[in-house]
Amino acid sequence: MQVLQAISLLLDYPRDEILEATVELRALVNESSLSNANKQALDSFIVERTKGNLMDWQSEYDSLFERGRSLSLLLFEHVHGESRDRGQAMVDLMSQYQQAGLEIGIKELPDYIPLYLEFLSTQGDDNAREGLAEVVHILAVLAARLEQRDSNYAALFQCLIELAAIEIDLGDVRQQVKGEKRDDTPKELDKVWEEEMVTFTGNDATNTCSTAQNRPAEGQRRDQFIPLNLDQLNNVKNAADA
Repeated sequence: MQVLQAISLLLDYPRDEILEATVELRALVNESSLSNANKQALDSFIVERTKGNLMDWQSEYDSLFERGRSLSLLLFEHVHGESRDRGQAMVDLMSQYQQAGLEIGIKELPDYIPLYLEFLSTQGDDNAREGLAEVVHILAVLAARLEQRDSNYAALFQCLIELAAIEIDLGDVRQQVKGEKRDDTPKELDKVWEEEMVTFTGNDATNTCSTAQNRPAEGQRRDQFIPLNLDQLNNVKNAADA
């Protein structure tokens, strides 16, 4: 499922490499199995973002994904927050990557969505769909929150939901997030900082990773997808379905 490579790159931190790969990215989208509507939305995202100023794009990216937790690109942050359970889940996912032949750096977080998508893109269409289905309710919540902020990044997550091939009522999810309190205001960010200062010391686990150097080769593919074993995803699903 090569279109996942394109979405992975577009969800990663904006770099010059993206601007240089515009033609290839649009070709991947055009050749994908996405619906015409989502193809058009994804293509429009690429055109709009790559024709603008890179520094402006980077600044907007930071304001969306690096402030607060509601739009975090770390899967387990939406399940476990900063609890100790998240650490064990990371170890488990790292082990699953290794079983599939993928080695990542010690400072790279396995639950970083662009890295996860890059991995799934090499695992065959059926396995990729199953991997997306494992986290589709997180993807839906992120899509709804981005829609609420009038961000065209929502289109990327809507494409992922389609590729997961799981029926999900985005209308219900939109209602779920409608009354949420923003967590990216200065007041809320100060509150989170104070909590983390009390709870954690010397924690550098917030380092994200560039997926470009970590894409597993097709030869690393397994015949059967290894489930993430995210038991607490049911909590996210129930919240989204409520």
